[in-house]
Amino acid sequence: MSSEQIAAESAYRSRPRFLEILAKNWASFFLVILLVVFSFTGKGFFSLGNLQTIVHLSTVLLLLAAAETFVIISGGIDLSVGMVMGFTAINASKIMQILYKAELPQGICIPVGAAVGLFLCIIPGLISGLLVARYRVPPFIATLGMWGVTLGVQLKISGGYTIPFLPPKLVEIGNGFLIYIWPGRSFRFFRPPSGVEAEQIRELVRVLPNSFLFLFVVLGVAWHLLRNTKFGQHTYAIGGSMDAAVRAGINVRRHLLRVYVLSSFLAGLAGIFNVFQAGLGNFTRFNAMYELFAIAGVIIGGASLMGGKGRVFGSIIGVLIIGVLEIGLLTSGVEPFYRFIAVGIILIVAVVIDHLFPDLF
Repeated sequence: MSSEQIAAESAYRSRPRFLEILAKNWASFFLVILLVVFSFTGKGFFSLGNLQTIVHLSTVLLLLAAAETFVIISGGIDLSVGMVMGFTAINASKIMQILYKAELPQGICIPVGAAVGLFLCIIPGLISGLLVARYRVPPFIATLGMWGVTLGVQLKISGGYTIPFLPPKLVEIGNGFLIYIWPGRSFRFFRPPSGVEAEQIRELVRVLPNSFLFLFVVLGVAWHLLRNTKFGQHTYAIGGSMDAAVRAGINVRRHLLRVYVLSSFLAGLAGIFNVFQAGLGNFTRFNAMYELFAIAGVIIGGASLMGGKGRVFGSIIGVLIIGVLEIGLLTSGVEPFYRFIAVGIILIVAVVIDHLFPDLF
């Protein structure tokens, strides 16, 4: 062992343990601090309904962050996830609209439209993966190109407008809850108890949005893939050192292709959820910056843009910090543009911590 390695090892061992714990979990601690601060400054912030709203409204960003997590760990980046989300939403809603106008049952319109949208959303990821893995196009350029292509396609199909007149069951499912409680009277799963009048709707206590169940399944599968499977091990190996991964016998080209297809599929799931949530087919607007906020959430959660580091749970914490900031500033009466300043500062802090403690994550 060289003298430099010995010195580095000695410095690592002499570092205070509490400082390591703080650096490794700083995002979780910061999220708790935000919750405490906004519970005092924002009226009704720390309520069941508001906390559920934060997660519900963060669902799209959580799915996009899950997509980015795999790509960033592999050493790449996917700038197209926001536009793939809109591309999927427009295609799925257009199919639903056509079928619903043909007076087909909602039980057919909705699943067929969603299936078509999810099938088509794989195409951008397949193209980006081929460009990156086979032709060695830098991920930034390949996915930026798909950003433009998917934007153009969705605007062509939608004409720059939302796609309306979709099956009404969409909103009922997308914004529904697992449990509806009518205090002192009754409760019911998945729909309000019978006998509730329109003026009594506000009395209902709603617990666990359907989006929670959707997120639990999708993010649970993503966590399992990354932590407990060979797919996850290979993703970390490629991000850590592509040359070492090749020498270890990993088919890097094929794996990178799968990573970008998976990223596109998760972005497509975000698009499908957006249709269920809004009851409309929304194209992704130029200034939405979904992909940038998703990337920010992943980096805040402990991933490194150099690859080889990151966790699904960390990405969830990073996105929730952004969601809590947005709703917390709103309920506190602070002008919303401060959200961008706050996210920028937190992102810089995350990168600095990553450089100061590169071996913790």
